Amino acid sequence: MTDRQRILGIDPGSRLTGFGVLDFRGDTPAYVASGTVASVDGGFADRLRQIFDSVSGIVLEYQPDIVVVESVFMHKNASSALKLGHARSAAICATFEHDVEVFEYAPREIKQAVVGTGAATKEQVQHMVVSILKLGGTPAPDAADALAAALCHGNQRRMRVQLGGGSAIASRR
Repeated sequence: MTDRQRILGIDPGSRLTGFGVLDFRGDTPAYVASGTVASVDGGFADRLRQIFDSVSGIVLEYQPDIVVVESVFMHKNASSALKLGHARSAAICATFEHDVEVFEYAPREIKQAVVGTGAATKEQVQHMVVSILKLGGTPAPDAADALAAALCHGNQRRMRVQLGGGSAIASRR
């Protein structure tokens, strides 16, 4: 695989959603962009619309081939887990009008792939993202998590191709 593949990583949250865009040529990642989408104004439905509209705009602007979304992990607080699930769904639904596949990875799986331990802290994820991508500055925690999700998927592409499968949750039409 020598062609470029653009991967958009998304770290969903009901107040802050991180995004990170990487280009892979073979196994080599190159940083394109990252940031956070703040969805703090209005009621919960308004925040979900902000996430949907923002992610749709990011997909339109950066034209990724693949979107990777961090899956929901269990919270002690059921209300928080439900809100995170809604934010995640808004982000995923925002990709449906675009010709992309959507994959999901558990937070522990992403941390394991990037840091070497599934119990890594946000600071450790930030440090490894800066190191791997040779960034001049440190991205915000949510943006770093999104970049880590993109790195996780990019680094596992070869294995999926060799095994002939994947775990896409939304395929190209």
